[in-house]
Amino acid sequence: MNKPSKAIKKSALLSFASLFLVSVALTGCGDEANNKAASTEPSKSPNSGTEATSKALDHSKPLTITVFDNAANYQGEQKGWYGKLIKDKFNITLNILAPQIAGDQLYKTRSAAGNLGDLLIVNNNQLEELIPAGLIMDLTDKIKNTPNLSKYVDNHFKPFNAAFQKVNPSGKIYALPTFEADTSPTTYSEQIPYSSPIMPWDYYKGVGAPKLNNLDDLLNVLKQMHEKYPKTPDGKPIAPITLWKDWDSRGTMENARWLSNWYGYEQPEGTTTMQLNAKGDIVPLIDDNSMYKKILQFYFKANQMGLVDPDSPTQDWNKVSEKLTNKQVFLLWYSWETGFYNTIERGKKGDGNVAIPIADTHIIQSSDAYYGNGRAFAIGSKANDPDRIMEFMDWLASPEGLRYYVNGFEGFNYEKTADGKFKLTEVGQTAFQKNTPVPDQYGGGGYQDGQSKLNTMIISDFAKDPMTGEFYNSNYWAATIEANKTALTTDWQNTYKAENATDYYLKNKMIDIVPNINTSLGSDSSEIKNKRSQISDYVKNTSWKMVFAKNQAEFDKLWEMMKKDVIGLGWNDVFASDTEKAQKIIKMRADALAKK
Repeated sequence: MNKPSKAIKKSALLSFASLFLVSVALTGCGDEANNKAASTEPSKSPNSGTEATSKALDHSKPLTITVFDNAANYQGEQKGWYGKLIKDKFNITLNILAPQIAGDQLYKTRSAAGNLGDLLIVNNNQLEELIPAGLIMDLTDKIKNTPNLSKYVDNHFKPFNAAFQKVNPSGKIYALPTFEADTSPTTYSEQIPYSSPIMPWDYYKGVGAPKLNNLDDLLNVLKQMHEKYPKTPDGKPIAPITLWKDWDSRGTMENARWLSNWYGYEQPEGTTTMQLNAKGDIVPLIDDNSMYKKILQFYFKANQMGLVDPDSPTQDWNKVSEKLTNKQVFLLWYSWETGFYNTIERGKKGDGNVAIPIADTHIIQSSDAYYGNGRAFAIGSKANDPDRIMEFMDWLASPEGLRYYVNGFEGFNYEKTADGKFKLTEVGQTAFQKNTPVPDQYGGGGYQDGQSKLNTMIISDFAKDPMTGEFYNSNYWAATIEANKTALTTDWQNTYKAENATDYYLKNKMIDIVPNINTSLGSDSSEIKNKRSQISDYVKNTSWKMVFAKNQAEFDKLWEMMKKDVIGLGWNDVFASDTEKAQKIIKMRADALAKK
């Protein structure tokens, strides 16, 4: 890890005016891989595009697919343009069940009943239970004849499923990991780390753009910005920091989990009691020197200074996304959050959210998700018409399916250039932020409202479209890069003497790129599972209480009480289990680096 730049694909000049038209929350950012996406042209009729499978299937009967989706922020029937698209193409309707809305009990109830759903988007650790319970289908034979998914079998699907050797000793393909890139296991392609400090450039410059040495400096500049810019131009209140609870599904306060990455420590998927750095050092979450505590202290101090949105304890992500669209928040920490506000036109005026480095940070960043990112697609063992579901999944991984998911409609969101590549239309540049009305021929309604509510993909937008040779992610189209040479971009580059944020962090040795590891870490015993659940609930609830504690004394008291109480709930046993899981990650990262 001494020379992380070797794990980076050097990119062309890239802008911070993100135009990514799909919010892929969740959730995550070289050398070409041997396998490529199938070269499927956009369909000319509702049932074209997956000829290898569709000819043998009867689409005359409507099919409603119940989708159990851990990634979804929406529950109910898929409506709008995407709903019409798949209805016309496959005669399919998606009925989405979302644990992030309905609660974790949804998984327990439906799995106990023996039928989680037809199409499943589940976490890796849940596969450890679903495979031996017979709740998901063996896809090994079904995937062989697919025109698109079959191309990813050897380099992606087989290695992923083989990792579940305790419950899948024969190496069958039960699940397809999400957001797989076709770069390499050690490449990082994005222009900005997945989690880093991001703020509005015009407001930051408006208070003098002071250098930020630490989190205290960040709080001070947020306060200065709030005093100068308490409301948006149209009178909406601005909250320097806004938080939300409904993503707290990994045993900790999610908003604190990701800011820990700024200081080199991550909480690996499947663990809840520890943090891990690039060197392989493990720190218990409840250690007085843990980054988790450091970030809770940061949020507490921010609240004491009047900088935390008072809506935070009660609002959900949907409310937060509205505020991001309206530029009602100063501090962002996910790279993709910039897409809610940034546009080319705003960039020309120097307006947009950009990376603002803090001198004492040292970010830990996973490479491109070559093997996926912690969730997987599967088909329920009791699914109605699994062949049609498989056909739909194959289309999701096709160039056509990826173009629709990531970029919308050709002719509406984007168009071909003279050299055969794509560029965003004027409408496409702001369709997501403005929720632009969609023509009736495509289904009507607002563009953002009608986007795919699956909120995840099998193949990443950091795979290359065979039609253009460019990533599906429109930020990386040559036309977008050229259009994004705006006042915002050039001013930022001149200030920080770097092409983009990733380049800056690399040049200043402020980031560690670690190989992305997406594997099975093993399932908990029933005893560990029960202890983990109790501890997780306690930690999450106490974390929120600490952020909103009335004073430092109460904050410290809650922390000390939590350290003591979780021991009584079985902390040592769960931590020992998590430590064992971390050893697998450490070894696999070392192996990946050795093979570079």
